Amino acid sequence: MLLLWHGLAVAVVQICIFSENWVFAKNINFYNVRPPLDPTPFPNSFKCFTCENAEDNYNCNRWAEDKWCPQNTQYCLTVHHFTSHGSSISITKKCASKSECHFVGCHRSLGSEHTECRSCCEGMICNVELPTNHTNAVFAVMHAQRTSGCSTHTLHLPVLVWVFLLPLL
Repeated sequence: MLLLWHGLAVAVVQICIFSENWVFAKNINFYNVRPPLDPTPFPNSFKCFTCENAEDNYNCNRWAEDKWCPQNTQYCLTVHHFTSHGSSISITKKCASKSECHFVGCHRSLGSEHTECRSCCEGMICNVELPTNHTNAVFAVMHAQRTSGCSTHTLHLPVLVWVFLLPLL
């Protein structure tokens, strides 16, 4: 009888530990993912959340394979299939070439009441969210300058110094 109570106590403790870890796992902040510290395989390389036919966005992001995108890709693609009530049917996320990103937006699937929304983005693991409408099913490209910005800062420095020193004179 003592052995039965001991086994029951161990089982209850394990259930509590596992359920607590599950609650904490649901609170993962995918926006706070840091770039990897390992060396990149080639210049301007990046990673995307990757999954195929996942049941929801959480599971896709949570279990995404952590690997570098191929050199012939520049963007992260997300394809979201969902019902007219907004329930997800499937989610696919992957690295994509520019040609794969020409068909972003939302459209209804022919012969069914399902909607497909596609979005592309540029940047390290930028495909956190799901496209759900024409507002967020877009091709988001960063328009960052690839050259050093030092010359623009030094050009404005004399003007700033003059503006701050003029009242002191």
